[in-house]
Parts: sequence; C-alpha cells; structure tokens
Amino acid sequence: MTSTIPTPPPEQRRKLIEVSIPLEKINEQSSREKSLRSGHPSTLHQWWSRKPTSTARAVLFAQIVDDPASRPDLFPTVEEQDAEREELFQIIENISNWDTVKSDPEGWFDKARAKIMLYTDGTPPAVADPFAGGGSIPLEAQRLGLEAHASDVNPVAVLLEKALIEIPPKFAGQPPVHPGAAELLKGQDADTWPGATGLAEDVHWYGEWMLEQAKERIGHLYPEADLGDGTTAPVIAWLWVRTVTCPNPACGIAAPLTSSWWVSKKKGHEAYVVPTVTNGKISYEVHHGKKNGPDKGEDGTINGRTGGACLACGSTITMPYIRSEGTAHRLGQDMIAVVAAGHRKRIYLSPTPSQMVAAEVKAPSNLPTGAIAENPRWFSPPQYGIKNYSDLFTNRQATTLTTLCTLLNVVSRKIHEDTLCEHREGYSAAITTYLAIAISKLTNTCAMTTTWMTDRGAFRETFSRQALPMSWDFAESNPLGEQGASFLENLSKSAASITTLPLGIGAAENISATSAPLAGSVISTDPPYYDYIGYSDLSDFYYVWLRHALRDTYPTLFNKTLSPKLTELVADPYRHGGKKEAKEFFENGFTSFFDHARHHSNKSYPTSVYYAFKQQDSKTKEGSSYTGWETVLEGIIRSGWQITATWPMRTESSGRILARGTNAIASTITLVLRPRPENASTITRRDFLRELKTSLPQALRDLQRGTVSPVDLPQSAIGPGIGLFSKYSGVLEADGHKMGVRSALQVINEILDEVLSEQEGDYDADTRFALSWFRRYGFDNEVYGNADSLARARNTSVEHMHRTGILHSGQGKVHLYSPEELHRMDEESSSPYDPSADDEVSAWETVIHLAKTLEYGDGVEATGRLLARVQDFIDRDLCKQLAFLLFQISEQRGEAKTALLFNQLGTSWNDIARAARETPDYDRRGSLSTDDTLF
Repeated sequence: MTSTIPTPPPEQRRKLIEVSIPLEKINEQSSREKSLRSGHPSTLHQWWSRKPTSTARAVLFAQIVDDPASRPDLFPTVEEQDAEREELFQIIENISNWDTVKSDPEGWFDKARAKIMLYTDGTPPAVADPFAGGGSIPLEAQRLGLEAHASDVNPVAVLLEKALIEIPPKFAGQPPVHPGAAELLKGQDADTWPGATGLAEDVHWYGEWMLEQAKERIGHLYPEADLGDGTTAPVIAWLWVRTVTCPNPACGIAAPLTSSWWVSKKKGHEAYVVPTVTNGKISYEVHHGKKNGPDKGEDGTINGRTGGACLACGSTITMPYIRSEGTAHRLGQDMIAVVAAGHRKRIYLSPTPSQMVAAEVKAPSNLPTGAIAENPRWFSPPQYGIKNYSDLFTNRQATTLTTLCTLLNVVSRKIHEDTLCEHREGYSAAITTYLAIAISKLTNTCAMTTTWMTDRGAFRETFSRQALPMSWDFAESNPLGEQGASFLENLSKSAASITTLPLGIGAAENISATSAPLAGSVISTDPPYYDYIGYSDLSDFYYVWLRHALRDTYPTLFNKTLSPKLTELVADPYRHGGKKEAKEFFENGFTSFFDHARHHSNKSYPTSVYYAFKQQDSKTKEGSSYTGWETVLEGIIRSGWQITATWPMRTESSGRILARGTNAIASTITLVLRPRPENASTITRRDFLRELKTSLPQALRDLQRGTVSPVDLPQSAIGPGIGLFSKYSGVLEADGHKMGVRSALQVINEILDEVLSEQEGDYDADTRFALSWFRRYGFDNEVYGNADSLARARNTSVEHMHRTGILHSGQGKVHLYSPEELHRMDEESSSPYDPSADDEVSAWETVIHLAKTLEYGDGVEATGRLLARVQDFIDRDLCKQLAFLLFQISEQRGEAKTALLFNQLGTSWNDIARAARETPDYDRRGSLSTDDTLF
C-alpha cells in the first residue's frame, strides 16, 4: 500500500494491547487450558502459578503489533483501521486456541508472524522474561518467531526453561538414534522427524528402556494383587494410614489416624474399610456397597485441627501429643487397602500379608539430603518430626526413585554407544535431562503426601495447592506400572510435550532479575506475588531429586544443597525476620527491578507485567487498610513508569470475583507500561478530573470495541484512568500534597460511573425510560402512576411502550418484559418476533430480544440472524453499550442471574455481529431482503 502520510516513529505508535484486545476470547482459552493434557507444555513438569500459554502468546502479539489507528500510513481511513483491527482480533482468537497450535491448516501462526514483520518493519525484537518461572512467556515468544531470553534465580525453573526453549532447537529435524530407529527410518523422507519429534522419540524409547532395567532390579517390590479367584491384577495404589500409640497406658494400640474410612464413593462402586481390634492389634478389611458404610458423624478418627480419638478405647488423642510423638519419630503407618486395575474399573481389596511384606523395604543409603522449611504457613510436616525431604517418602518409594536416578548414568552411557554424531555428549545430556524431569515429576504422586480421591478413584497430587501439607492417610502409587501416576505415564506426557515445542533462538540463565540483560528486548514477565507463593521453598521438594540426578550434568545450576533463598523476591517473614522487614525487602526489590527495566527495555514497545496479588489487606501506621494491588501500582509508578492499560486475565482460577471499590479481583491483572518521561510535569486535581472526563468516554468505546466482557469492563477501564494519572510526575491535591494511588482509583471509578450514566443520554426516549425503570424496579411489577410520571419525564408514554412490546400495562400495574417472559410469549405465539416488520424499534427492545434469543434460542448464530433484521436506524454500537450498562445495573441490584445474562450478551457481541454480517442478503446498512426468512 502506498501513502503520502508519513510513517510514525516506532516510539510513538500505540500498540494494540494499549487500545483494545479480544479479552473474553483470550480468557476462554486460558480457562480451557487448565484441562488440557497430552502434548501441552505444562504437562512436562509442574510449576506454581504458571501463566497459560494461550494468554502469553496473545499478550505478546498484541504487545508488538501496532493498533491500526497508529498507522495511518498503512491504513488511512477509519474503515480500513477497523477492518485491520478486526483481522488482528481474529488472529489473536485463533492463535490463543491450543487446537491451532496442534494443527494450523489455515496458517494462523504464519499470519501472526507476517503481521509482526509488518509492524516491526522487518526487524522483530527479542523478548526477555526476567522472572520466567515455568517458561510460558519465552516459550510463546519463540512460537511467534521471536528470539526468547528467560532467566530466574530458581534452578528448577531454569532447568524447565532450558527444556522448553533451549534444548529442542539444538536437535531440530534430527532423527532418533536408539536401537531400532533405523527400521523406523526405512523408506522415510528426510523430513519425517520435523521439529523435535526425533528427540521426543528417543526420550520415550530410552525412558522405557530405563523402566525395564528398573523392573529387573526392583520389580519384586510391586507384586500384583491376588483377586481371590486364581487370577491377579496390577496394583494401582496401596492405601495407608498413619498411626500413633494410644496415650491411654491401659490400651497402647497403634491407633490409626484417618480422615475417612471410605476408599471409593463412586456411584455403584462404593467401598470402605472396616477396622477390627483383636488382642491389641488392628486388622483392616475392605467392604463394598453403600448401605452399611460409615456415617458422616462416625467416619474417620482424626480432625487435622483438633486431634482424634483412639479406635479401641475412645481416648482423646490431642494434636500436641501427635506432634510430640512425631518429633520423637514414633509415628507409624498401616496398609488398609489395595487398589487394583480391573476391566475399566478400580477393584478395592483388603491388604494381604504378601502385599504388606513387599512394602517392608530398608531405606536406601543414597537418599538426597535437604531440610524442609520451618514455615507452618506452607509446610506442616516439620511440626510432626518430618524434617527432611527424604522423610516424605516411604522406603519403597525412596528405593524406586534412587534406582531410577542411578539408572540415568546407565542410560547416558548407552546413548553414547548408540549415537555416532559429534554431538552425542550434548544429545545424551539432553535426553537424560528430560528423563530426570520425568522422575522429578513422578515425586508429585509418589510421596507420603499424595492422597486418594474417593470420588474419582485417582491420586490427588502432593501439590494440589501451593503448599506442602501433612497427610494422615496417603496413597502409594505403583511407579513401575502402566497407569495411575506411573513413571511411564509421566514419560509419555513429557515426550508428547516435546513434540509441540517451537524451535527458535532461546536461552535460559540462572540470574537475578535486576542483573538480567534486557537491552533492546521487549519485556513481558510474571514477577512473584508478594508472599503468596514460596517458590524456592516449595521447589526444594523437586530440587533435591533433580540435583541427585543431574548434579554432574549441570554442576553450576545444582551446586548447593537446596535452592537459593535470600535473593528470591518473596516477602517471607520467616526468612527476613518479620512482616515489616519482609514487606520492605519485597518493595525495595520490586522497585529496584522496575528501575532496572525502565533504563534497559526497548523504548519502541511497552512492557507487560502479570500480577495476581492475593495478600490480605495490611494496615498502615495511620490505621487505614492498604491493598497489595495499590502497593504494586505505587511501586511501578514510583519507579518512573506510566501504566497505559490494565487487563483482567483469568489465569489463576475458574472463579471470578469483582470488587469494584478496590479493584481487587481473583484473576491476574496484566499491566501495560511505558517509561514516563524524565521531565514529566505535575497537574492539579481539577485538571486531572477534567482530562479524565474528556478522555475516558473514548477509551471506554475502544474497550467495548474489543471482546471485553461487561464483568471485566470496570477493571479494564482502570487502565486508561491510571495511565493518565501515571503520565504525570504527580497530581497535586488542593493542599499541595501528591494524590496517592488509592485516591486516584476512587476518582477513576467515580468518573467511570459518570461516563456510563452519561451514555444513557444517547438513547431513544423509550430506552431512557426503560433504563430508569429497570434501575429502580428491575423486571418487577410496580404501580401505573409511577410509570406514567417517569414516561412523561422521558417524553414517551406507557401506552406507547405497551404497544411496542417493551412493557406490560394492566390492572394498575406495569412491568418491563424480561427475556424469559418474552421467550414464553414466543412459545405461545404462532409467529416469532421480527424487528424488520416494526418501524418503531428501540435499542432496549433490540437488546432484550437479543438476550432472549442468545439464552433461550439457538445461540450466537440465531442471535446474529436476529440482529441482521434490525433496521438501519438502530445504532448497533449503542446496543452493545446498553448490554454493558444493563450488566452493571443488574450487578448493583444484586441480581446475579440477570447480570450473567447481559454479561453473556456483551461478551458474545462481536461474534453475534460477525454472524449477522454472514447472514444471506445482509448489506452494509444491516438490512435484509424482504423475502428472507428469520429462522
């Protein structure tokens, strides 16, 4: 395209992420990603609060490409800019979908890379993540064709980052080398092993070979279960309870400590354990069925907070007594059930002497060492005498894990023998790295902190939450088996994830964020969340095993007994001598990093920062509460940054909590930052308010142009507001002191409410009446007189709105038609609602019928066909704004069901509009030919 309009310099171009993004579509894929398994990078190994890859690549793409309105040299007209923005949205929606990563016949990633080349003038920047953690951000930078630099102070994180972005490109396109690979290669083309598929094939093959070697050495420790009919079945799990000597001297049995005797609550497969005391000893028998199972009040023997009771004599067993016995190393364990693999079901059996004897193994002499952190917030085992990470494993589990680690050396030698190329040493290290990661991941379900889910018949991982808990009953897996938390299962997932990794330039360094080389790079990062997650302490659970397996391969990375703690940017009171000291450490480190980043980041691009702050509100010296969200904003602004956008990303949980007064929500906030000019001026409060009122309406329209859902709009609108606030070196109050972030957020929310209310003035008289009525009465009945007075004030009449179908008036009562009531009326009517046959259609009538069709009709397509029939004198943008406004009013009224309905309409609006445009005979004005049918 040729244009006489000069190209704006890169530093003056607003990026798409600073204007509008298809937020809801990104969040949909982010939520979906939590259920993905085979082949997804997250299945390689666990990491805490890893950012979804869908979110990472969508944010990076929007962070690098320009908003079309900033490129009049390429797109001179508003129409061209809107069309280009819509195309960019479609690219984001598709590349954020994991299905497109696996199969991309339409070439969406090629389109994304082409747009990046277009908007970067053919010289795309490198991406740096100084808090790379689980590696999602640098990995997705590679997938977009960008050079990726990852760094972290945590050795476990760095190893995972190397496995994701650094190792695979070194062996791109290389065929497998294992014995038998030659047969696989016969008659195959040279490109039969694209990407890292050859590496993945070797990882799987050598892993299986190592597993067979382990079975030869210790397979006898995992006997099959006797089913009692002359047949046997592989064991999936052995279920255990911890025991403590009854404090009653007259009893003294090894009292079991269990939260429940049930082992299966699946319908039709119920099973429970019946303990029997005979001559001071307890035996355990599995019974089946639901009828005679333990009642809720009689189930279990311990409550983790208050203590328990002896099964034999009923004596109270207090928690202090259990802790003292644990500290004296006098806690025991009893096997209470065996879970075997049946035909598409679990078989629950009583423990047998042979199964119990097989578990009686001496502890191996080469266990890894390392003390568990003395921090009861995240770690409860030390309170019970479980002081070292090696104490978290049964002797049988420890034997298996050490055997697998020892076999890595055997595998390494075998790979050397099988590999003829000059890079065989590096290739051997690569494969053993992935095998060590599979062993490390195995510990998550191969420890005495792994429990059994009675409702699903499956293992609950040690790190089902971000803490290392004490468990009274635990499930011991069969790591040498073929299912149920086995090494083979982890190996298969690791190999599958390697096949989907992009191959580009990437490197991972073990270095602090304030020392990370950032020059010329686009920064996108996910810093630690204050005191929410103790990454280094938690990762030591894995670190001790990875060090045991890979110390010779990565001597610098694993040169300490445990992972480094003092340089980690976490506000841990146990580490820094108290809450005040921990807070100061975090805030100083946070400010130091952002100061470093401001001086070294690529000035042509904004920086993106993810933050999910979940700290309890703390008290200031003045006694007022101060949220972590405000602390983060204050620190960033104080470091010389302007915040140009804020986007609520649902990356942490499926739940959604919106607290509009404090802007504190459960999901992650993505902050978009630009360095503030050194000579930035100050502004008065009055001028700040005037600028807010001037700029926020357009910013709101830009946001609504994307797929931002109504529920996310208030948080997203904070971006333009706080961007204006942080643009200045200070906003001066009437008394001369600088306005703080808290006051700024309150002002922004007030102006936002004003702007949303002012939008009502753009609507037709009927819609203005309906909005005022809905705000007061919802869809409830109210007296006619109130409606008549309000209608006259809005220059309309109740009778007119009754005729047009907005409301019902009769017997002295008036109520607005709800979408549900309109649906019932449609069902009773012989002809469906048709707006094209009505010459008096209001925005209110349009939106309510669209909400009805979306909720009770055939979804987006039918709703799009209905929108296509709305006459061209109806402003569709105003209708979309009305859906957002109705969500806000419904939420304020506390009507969750109604709010959800309008949130769904606002969220789906762009898809509905797209479906309308694809309706046959739809023209640019939105009209249809008269002979077209509605449904």
